[in-house]
Amino acid sequence: MDKYDWRANIKMNILVLRFLGLWPKGDGTYHGFYIFHVTFMMTTFLMGHLFFQAANIYFIRTNLEAVTGTIYVLLVESLVVFKVYHLIKNMGMFKQLLRILDTEMFQPKNNTQILAINETVRVWKTIYKSFLYTCFGTNMFWAIYPLLDKSEGERRLPFLAWYPYNTKITPLYEITYVYQIVSVSFITTVHVNVDVLVAALNVFNGTQFDILCDNLINLHNLDKNGTLGVRENLITCIKHHKEILKFAERCNNFLNWILLVQFFIFAVSIGITMFQLTLVIPFSTEFYSLLTYGMAIILQIYMYCWFGNEVQVKSNKIPYAAFQCNWVDFSPEVKKNLIFFIMRAQKPVKLSALNLFYLTLDTFMMILKTSWSYFALLHQVSSRK
Repeated sequence: MDKYDWRANIKMNILVLRFLGLWPKGDGTYHGFYIFHVTFMMTTFLMGHLFFQAANIYFIRTNLEAVTGTIYVLLVESLVVFKVYHLIKNMGMFKQLLRILDTEMFQPKNNTQILAINETVRVWKTIYKSFLYTCFGTNMFWAIYPLLDKSEGERRLPFLAWYPYNTKITPLYEITYVYQIVSVSFITTVHVNVDVLVAALNVFNGTQFDILCDNLINLHNLDKNGTLGVRENLITCIKHHKEILKFAERCNNFLNWILLVQFFIFAVSIGITMFQLTLVIPFSTEFYSLLTYGMAIILQIYMYCWFGNEVQVKSNKIPYAAFQCNWVDFSPEVKKNLIFFIMRAQKPVKLSALNLFYLTLDTFMMILKTSWSYFALLHQVSSRK
């Protein structure tokens, strides 16, 4: 049976990150021209864009509507800095996780297992494409709504920002306009591809439990050499389970701080986005930009929570899969080992953010409820003025 290529599913994401300066070749170390490349990209299109937006908050600090109009985007854009730092810092570990997937123990053993993997990957690709289209749909609305909105009778930029020159005159206005769109497209591309790669790791983690469950159910069919073959196969399954748990722990170590900061920022950003929707003209271009932006953030949270929840659900199936095998004809020693394994596998794998909250659908609903609370607070403060 041909070796399954896990990387083929994320090949495009890796190529995009390599172009952006975030995926060096080899063991993950940055050296030579690539250091200059990543420094230029991050400084020009990330840090520069964030600085000009953050500086503008000082000049509009007394205007609640203007401040929220900047912060709801600035918070999510600032999150990219945090993600980039952790991706660069843990690049070696990230690549090691991909190498582990290529080992024999993590490979599917039959066509049924490959079909299960492909089905999960298909769901991942569907969510990925929906997330991608929503993000760049948001960018498109951001790019065109200042050109269509003539209500203020002056030139507007897609984002509120301060610059040390007059952005109302040609060609500085056009240059600044293009710079903002290119910068936010760069930031969006980093967001999408990093989040999709992390989700893919959770997908691969979950599919390992699918493989293990299938191996356990067919424990007596994996080898035709009788009881001795069953015993060896059970030992292999136990070792596989231990390696999956180690893989999940390493994934969680990479996710810990990213999830903690990201979920807090997303809860605030969704609340502010809903508040902004109450301030703009309904069904205008700016309205649709805010709407698609909110949908993109919700999809982003959902992608993390859904596939984290899938890891928990699939890991919880292991004891049942072990019980489904034809254990009646096993030797007493094998039965004893099988019982011990079932007892050890009772605790499902839960991915978490520093053990404060878990990647589950319940957490997704909790974030949405928190966002609504932020929205209600802002709406109440604004209505009193």
